[in-house]
Amino acid sequence: MSSHAMDGAGRTAAAEERHETEAERQDRKFNDILQELRVVMTGTQLITGFLLAVAFQPKFAALEAQEVTLYLVLVVFATTATMLGLAPVILHRQLSGKKQKDRVVRIANTLLLILLVVVSLVAAGVAMLIFDVTVNRQAGYIAGGVALVLLLAFWTVVPRIGSREPRRR
Repeated sequence: MSSHAMDGAGRTAAAEERHETEAERQDRKFNDILQELRVVMTGTQLITGFLLAVAFQPKFAALEAQEVTLYLVLVVFATTATMLGLAPVILHRQLSGKKQKDRVVRIANTLLLILLVVVSLVAAGVAMLIFDVTVNRQAGYIAGGVALVLLLAFWTVVPRIGSREPRRR
């Protein structure tokens, strides 16, 4: 039986391993998503606050057109991230008590993954903007590139670390 196949009691093999019902499993998965959202949303709120404060700094008027464009793109992404972070909670409120927890978990998981991509782009963009404004354009491109390489590593390489079981002797 695959880890997602259901037995006669409505439990998956993964749920059996944890001795939980399917409903308990869905509750656990949604609670995991909420915990991850709390972490991401704190960072998102800080970055959004930083970006909003930038526009009211005296140096903002001296930004070049490319820097202003990057700034505005980042504000749009940060605002989108905030909305994506709210979406799973709104979804849960709308469907609470309607026996659709599996649907809520599936959609919330997708929204969280999209949120992580958007926040990743915002983080790289903020690094690029800060280096562009404080050092020069080339430093901004380098900082943005390094941030993107690191993010790519976090998305692709880090999850694979330790995924292979060690050889048994």
